[in-house]
Amino acid sequence: MASNFLYSTRDHKFIFNEWLDSGKIFSYPKFGDVSEDEVSMLIDMTLDMALKVAETVVAPSNDDGEANGVKLENGQVKLPQSYHHAYKYLNANGWGIEDPEDAVVPQMVKAACKEYFGAANPSFISYVTLTAGAAKLIASFGRQEDKDLFLPRMYSGEWSGTMCLTEPDAGTDVGDTITKAFPTGTPGIYKIKGTKCFITAGDHDMTGNIIHLLLARIEGAAPGTKGLSLFIAPKNKVNKDGSLANKNDVTTVSVEHKLGLKGSATCVLSFGDNDDCEGILLGNPPDEKGAAEGMAQMFQMMNSARHGTGHSALYVASVAYHNSVKYAKERIQGRPLSDPKGARVPIIKHEDVRRMLLNQKAILEAMRALVFVVWYNVDIMTYSPDEKERKEAQNQVDILNPLAKAYCSDVAWELVADAIQVYGGSGYIEEYPVAKQARDVKIYSIWEGTNYIQAMDLIGRKWRMENGQLFAGWLAELGANIEKYQGTPGLEQEFAVLQKAFGQVKEIYKTIIKYAGKEFRLVTTFATRVLHAVSMLYCGYLMADQARVALDKISELGEANSESTFYKGKVVSARYYINNVVPFIETLSGIVKGGDTSVLDIPEEAF
Repeated sequence: MASNFLYSTRDHKFIFNEWLDSGKIFSYPKFGDVSEDEVSMLIDMTLDMALKVAETVVAPSNDDGEANGVKLENGQVKLPQSYHHAYKYLNANGWGIEDPEDAVVPQMVKAACKEYFGAANPSFISYVTLTAGAAKLIASFGRQEDKDLFLPRMYSGEWSGTMCLTEPDAGTDVGDTITKAFPTGTPGIYKIKGTKCFITAGDHDMTGNIIHLLLARIEGAAPGTKGLSLFIAPKNKVNKDGSLANKNDVTTVSVEHKLGLKGSATCVLSFGDNDDCEGILLGNPPDEKGAAEGMAQMFQMMNSARHGTGHSALYVASVAYHNSVKYAKERIQGRPLSDPKGARVPIIKHEDVRRMLLNQKAILEAMRALVFVVWYNVDIMTYSPDEKERKEAQNQVDILNPLAKAYCSDVAWELVADAIQVYGGSGYIEEYPVAKQARDVKIYSIWEGTNYIQAMDLIGRKWRMENGQLFAGWLAELGANIEKYQGTPGLEQEFAVLQKAFGQVKEIYKTIIKYAGKEFRLVTTFATRVLHAVSMLYCGYLMADQARVALDKISELGEANSESTFYKGKVVSARYYINNVVPFIETLSGIVKGGDTSVLDIPEEAF
């Protein structure tokens, strides 16, 4: 194994200290009145410390998880001891799960820290993030007694958590869930019976208990998603004083043998084989029409997990990028075509290698800009004292979340392929690091709802919210911002490209609306490509916005200043993305408007 954790805090520092208005978040009552200099200092210190922890504590566990993976022995999943050490260290030192009331930095800064930990070992980080998500569900919907019983031990990392949705016959279509919940003589307590599969972190030996947040249908509830309720179903029953009682009839049937993420325990769990699995209902039982609250509750965790999945794809691909840059600078191969008799050179001197490196750099920076705009708005909607501001931020998150999940996880696979290509034959060998990134990154387009589901969430739900006015308003605002900066010195061509692309996205939008009223199957046929077109336009605008900041900084520092190199790279990344990626929107626009029905017409027997 040869994982090689290479990362940098520089892009995050630019995002927080120079691009996004972090001071606004820190000015909220949650964080007190922090001066601009103090904000920058706190952010820089936090990021630097987190990267150091990632390098020294988390990264050493990566090869261990890859080589030894997870083992199911006598019904118990066991993880490498290096995972135990990293998990305990993060939680003991304020880097892991925490009570939101104790937070000292905004969620976007914590997310950057988790980016380093995830990049250092992507198999490991889910044990932390899933526990945080499960705890938030209990905090939001649990009874006070449930909060008192479970949350302190989850926040400390003593107990971990999961989300249990998928079943052998109910994956994307969660409404087909057949796991049942039967009332007992104790109000709020139900007997659970069913099987869940693909449960990440579903079993392990790092914590004393695992708190499963599980969807099931109470007897008599409505069919489909509207009849599902959400339950706390711990691995071990818990006494009222918080001590562990007997096992809760939760059996680990098997662990999946996956393409990548070998240290992440993906389990098949059986609940109630002996009719002794107890679940605690979150919220209310189904109403007189059989409608339950579980799916709406679970969406809180699912939406956060979807955004986090796109972020995960970003950091796995980033490690591949950093390694390919290092390799390209060190690998001596060939001579420049402009000097065929000259000395052999590092391959970074060859134009096509430079293209692949810049393609990775530019698209990764676009992905990170998108991911952290979402995080920024999450902080506003969480901490702002102004109701209108919170609502506006929520609208942004609603629209951008499917873009962040699907676009990032789709293109990350292609970027890792570029990294492998830079290595040449060595990239296809497991002794070099990028082969592992290829195996790890592919899951993210599948996790938390396949990317087609995200595309239909954008078109089928987000475009229709508020009678279609929400997305129409968002698109109009984006167009106004692109128009506003036409003619920006140094970015004239780029904003012209964006303006043209904006017109093409508007045409796509109108065409899809037309198809929705005529032949809805064309909407679903083109959904993924529509999401990509919207994502490329928005990411192009974000890159141009960052380039404006970078150009001002170059002007301030001077061309010869060593710090200007970073900002020059920012400008070039923006130019590359806008001039080489955004123009694909024109092709997508033509495809959508062309309305080709081949996908619908081909006989199944012809496949």
